[in-house]
Amino acid sequence: MSGTGSIMEVGVPSARSRALAVLRVRSRALAVVLLPAALAVVLVAARMTGRLAGDPWPAVTFAVCVVAALVLLVGGIFAAVVLRARPAVTPTVPLSEASAPDLYRLVRDLADRMDVPAPSAIALTPDCDSWLEDRTHAAHRRAGSPDGELGGGISAGPESEPGAAPVLVIGSPFLWWMRVAELRAVLAPVVAGTGPSAHPDIADARGFIRGLDAAVDVGNGRGLSWIAGPARLLLRLCRVDAAEMERGVAAAASERAQSVDYGLRIVAQEQVGLAYAGWDRLLTRVALPAWRMGRWPARLDAGVVSALTELSRRDRLAEGFTSRLGERPACDLLEQPGVIDEAASLLAARLFHGGPAEAGPDWSPVDWAAYPEEVVDRKWRAEAARLHAALDALAVPAGPAAGPLGPTLERVLGYLADPGGEGAAGEALAGRLSGDLAREERSAGSGKARTSDAVPLVPLQAPRSGRDLLADHVTAMVCCAAVDSAGAAPGLDWLDGPILLLSGQRRSDLAPRVLSLVEDGDPEPLRDWLAEVGVRPEKPVRLV
Repeated sequence: MSGTGSIMEVGVPSARSRALAVLRVRSRALAVVLLPAALAVVLVAARMTGRLAGDPWPAVTFAVCVVAALVLLVGGIFAAVVLRARPAVTPTVPLSEASAPDLYRLVRDLADRMDVPAPSAIALTPDCDSWLEDRTHAAHRRAGSPDGELGGGISAGPESEPGAAPVLVIGSPFLWWMRVAELRAVLAPVVAGTGPSAHPDIADARGFIRGLDAAVDVGNGRGLSWIAGPARLLLRLCRVDAAEMERGVAAAASERAQSVDYGLRIVAQEQVGLAYAGWDRLLTRVALPAWRMGRWPARLDAGVVSALTELSRRDRLAEGFTSRLGERPACDLLEQPGVIDEAASLLAARLFHGGPAEAGPDWSPVDWAAYPEEVVDRKWRAEAARLHAALDALAVPAGPAAGPLGPTLERVLGYLADPGGEGAAGEALAGRLSGDLAREERSAGSGKARTSDAVPLVPLQAPRSGRDLLADHVTAMVCCAAVDSAGAAPGLDWLDGPILLLSGQRRSDLAPRVLSLVEDGDPEPLRDWLAEVGVRPEKPVRLV
């Protein structure tokens, strides 16, 4: 592996100079803390030698000694907090070498070719990004699982040993979507970053910054402003130099990686952007409806391949797409891709939705084949039930054809068409739905809080408006009626999520007709559509 000399050849000097500037801030802070003590020593020595005899020197010496002791005490506590504070560690799925020997070999080969230290371990993140993460400062554990097993946390290992190389964190969608050569090209500049990371001055400066960040969190969390305040001040003094240091490190890593698969890297970066687009659509349109119902798709990474394949087919994003898929996928580098995909999928649900860290009776996995029946159909019927409960609360009559327990689509059409979508009655229904849904989510959140942190770290969607909720619920009611009376079926589109299938074909012309009813109070476009496909709005539908 490379030594400091070879590391310095690839542009680290600028990063090192910035690291030294950060360390100078630390030295100056130490000097400020020691200054009263130094002055106290001088005064005491002068008093003992008789050079400062008489008033007011005894009182001055005593006061300076008291101030010095207080400053040393506070400074010592602050330093201990900075040194012992544990910065937050990214939740990941750890990969042991036994579970991914080919991937470890690929990464080590990259490190050897670039003459940099190999990462101490590899982990996966359910996102479209890759980076190096220093974990020597934290004790690693995973709630609910023994060390070494796959799960949604972090395991102890060689990466936590003092002086260990950083952990390579890889976006799990990359492994399923990219080919092996593309993944290698994308990882080259990331792995090259272990070289600058091994420089003692850069590592020391990064550790100081991490400690200050953690001290701010500790101070804020415990109401200790005398810790958080100085830590924030030191961070402000270090901000520019720390940012420039990281830019220098990135430049050095990029320069060192130039010799590895440089031509392929341009093509691979295009696949990074494509993976991000497909992953975002899959999470927001497909995974989120399931998460809200207490189900989590267990093969999200496999699903992103289907989503991106469909996206490429529709938009014709790249020529030779079929031949590319014939190359070896990067997930072949894993021994058990399905097990790892399931662990990453559960972690994604925790990070983006706030779900529990482990499966349970109210938080169960769902396979893609069962998604239409177990998620789409249940989602529609739950929303239809909520819609009719809101109509009941507003004392809207069910109508003679429905009977006392038979909710019908005709009831919804009549209510929204009578006052019109722009009237107070439409607003009242939208408001009622918003309130009911908010209460349900608060109740579900309090239940999750008993088994997990419950709060998503990266929320996927902003709250929906009352009109959007009303349109969604009316659409769900129409779909339920179509399934029950017209032979329709729930379906899954990899990019758009739940869809309605009639005779095996997707009907994408429903949304504008629902909007005419909800926004304008005009039911005729929707009634024409219902007559065309054979839906009977007067027939009661089955609810959950």
